[in-house]
Amino acid sequence: MRASQRARGEDVALVDSLLSADERRRSSGVRYDELRNEQKSLGKLIGKASGEEKAELLKKAGTLAAEVKAADAERDEAAAETQRLLLRLGNLVHPEVPVGGEEDFVTRETHGTIRDFAAEGFEPRDHLELGQLLGAIDVERGAKVSGSRFYFLTGVGALLELALVNAAMAQATAAGFTPMLTPALVRPQSMAGTGFLGQAAQDVYHLQDDDLYLVGTSEVALAAYHMDEILDADRLPLRYAGFSPCFRREAGSHGKDTRGIFRVHQFDKVEMFSYVAPEDSQAEHQRLLEWEKQWLTSLELPYRVIDVATGDLGSSAARKYDCEAWIPTQGKYRELTSTSDCTEFQSRRLQIRMRDEKGTRPLATLNGTLCAVPRTIVAILENHQQADGSVRIPEVLRPYLGGREVFEPVAK
Repeated sequence: MRASQRARGEDVALVDSLLSADERRRSSGVRYDELRNEQKSLGKLIGKASGEEKAELLKKAGTLAAEVKAADAERDEAAAETQRLLLRLGNLVHPEVPVGGEEDFVTRETHGTIRDFAAEGFEPRDHLELGQLLGAIDVERGAKVSGSRFYFLTGVGALLELALVNAAMAQATAAGFTPMLTPALVRPQSMAGTGFLGQAAQDVYHLQDDDLYLVGTSEVALAAYHMDEILDADRLPLRYAGFSPCFRREAGSHGKDTRGIFRVHQFDKVEMFSYVAPEDSQAEHQRLLEWEKQWLTSLELPYRVIDVATGDLGSSAARKYDCEAWIPTQGKYRELTSTSDCTEFQSRRLQIRMRDEKGTRPLATLNGTLCAVPRTIVAILENHQQADGSVRIPEVLRPYLGGREVFEPVAK
């Protein structure tokens, strides 16, 4: 765990503080049990005693009662401190994860062909210009109504979102996922249990009067769906595909991606979530990645898969793969989907267990974005644009758009 904390760039001393607190918790628990046993034995003696002996025993009982009360308080305090420190620890990093920060990822594979717009004889427009030509995106009125990083999807933009969601859900359902419409507001224990109130807390919207949190991903609700439950092993794997609005404060992103809808405060997303036995989590992680690749390939997007470095994992992931699509006007790959193996990290915090021939034990949870709508729209518009400002629609989406093959400009 010390090595994992070091690889993450997190506080290594936290491990020693936790061990110290846990030793205090255990020793104070032993002390409390000893005093309670002594108290019980003394109670039996008092019942048999009389006269001065009984008075002496009663005096001793009073002193012992105060010691028991103090020991009980110390035990509770030590347990609370242990739990507080434990919740600050990130998941144990998989040993094969590349060590480093955001730029220290390893590229695993690359797919698709990047278009040469110069050879095609025109300069590509960015997604916002295309969205305005198509009557699909309105950020000016989004800012007027709600502030910066908000937007309207209008006309074919709204239809494109609905097509993406329906196509993504169709793929997930065909793969055996149960479709879910999930709450966008969750209780603190749901948010903390999934690991979003640690280093990610600054990016979360909190409704203080209700003590509820707006989710940044349906992963939170899907993880907490089986909170405090024991699942029979023969029910595993359990796979859910959740659709929900997502809310992110984007704290720390001042000046980044301020144009258009690539980085916004509210968006819709289809998220895959799996419950599996711990020994099956790595294989399930590869399956989630394959489903993400299948989705991006069906959208005819050029993309690469990266193995995310330790410092960019987030607290709950032991390992994470990102699929990044090529964005022509930025001249680089940008994250579109992500899949994380959270091993037993979330299930331990949420008290989700499995029962098999080995007994009752924590299970593993995994998540994978199938379609984060705004970023997917960005990639589709820019990669499938044509010289006249129209956009070719990927074949997989056409059945959800009445057979339409092209989005035509509504304004020149």
